Amino acid sequence: MSSPAPPIVLASSSSYRRELLTRLQLPFTCHSPEIDESPLSNETAHALVQRLALSKARALAEHYPQHIIIGSDQVAVLDGRIIGKPGHAEGATQQLSAASGRSVSFLTGLAVIDTRTDIEQVDLVPFTVHFRTLSATQIQRYIAREQPFDCAGSFKSEGLGVSLFRGTEGTDASSLVGLPLIRLCDMLNACGIAVP
Repeated sequence: MSSPAPPIVLASSSSYRRELLTRLQLPFTCHSPEIDESPLSNETAHALVQRLALSKARALAEHYPQHIIIGSDQVAVLDGRIIGKPGHAEGATQQLSAASGRSVSFLTGLAVIDTRTDIEQVDLVPFTVHFRTLSATQIQRYIAREQPFDCAGSFKSEGLGVSLFRGTEGTDASSLVGLPLIRLCDMLNACGIAVP
């Protein structure tokens, strides 16, 4: 008789990540870790998201000794510069104006820790959004409708934000929302959790 699957913990308070993980139809709980998310001196965006994803999962490891812990972190990059969550309409206007007619790379770090074995898996999943050329009116109309102030890059790809794109490029569209489910399934299977 096989042993029961270990419980899963999502190291996040993000409603977007929670909704994505629900799609895998696995029971899980959420616990938001308390970590410093400041970039280190001279740290690349690639290194930052992988470090933060792993730090989030590690921050909960002591509390969940027989669990699978999932950590994730994401940044948007334009012209080699990290652009974060806009926080307000003015910030969203600036971000979308800068992205108009251009491409923005989204880098999502993913970490899974099996605290039964202390095995850690870490990866980076890139995804690129190619924006349409947007008028000031289109930008303002979009911001008024979706108020994407808590989203890196100032749009919600799972909603009206898709209307801002002329194309996307990447292997896992769910990474754009903040949790790369295709890669996560590989990691969970490696921990002995059957998906589906």
